[in-house]
Amino acid sequence: MEKIDKLDLSIISCLLKDGSLSQRELADRVGLSQNACWRRLQRLNACGIIRGTRAEVNLVELGLDLTVFVMIRTSHHAKDWADGFRRHVERLPEVTEFYRIGGDWDYLIKVACRGMAGYDRFYQKLITDFELSTVTGFFSMEAIIENRPPDLRQLEA
Repeated sequence: MEKIDKLDLSIISCLLKDGSLSQRELADRVGLSQNACWRRLQRLNACGIIRGTRAEVNLVELGLDLTVFVMIRTSHHAKDWADGFRRHVERLPEVTEFYRIGGDWDYLIKVACRGMAGYDRFYQKLITDFELSTVTGFFSMEAIIENRPPDLRQLEA
């Protein structure tokens, strides 16, 4: 793991809040010269701590008005089956997040789609060619906290 200091954490925190900052604005906010800030950004990117920047988009305004958290339980745990299932799910465009989890369930998938009919189309594609023991969808009625950046001050200790 790459050793990071308070300045690195400050850079990361600023970018988590506003990824559109120019290098000059970022350097000013964290109290570094633009060159020193650029070198730190390069190092944070090279070691994989920063993996890119992207826009935060209101999916509802684009027509993707239904968010579903899909819980999956399977009796198949062999690596070949899991790798095939991973490839299958990665090809489904409605999937915005995908996790292998511990506990009573095996997988958690976050889906963004156009209404219930969109979810049903996703569900039919999901179960095609894969034996799944249980598939349960939890439908989001309201996003109360969404895409909140983590508080990195806990790493300063």
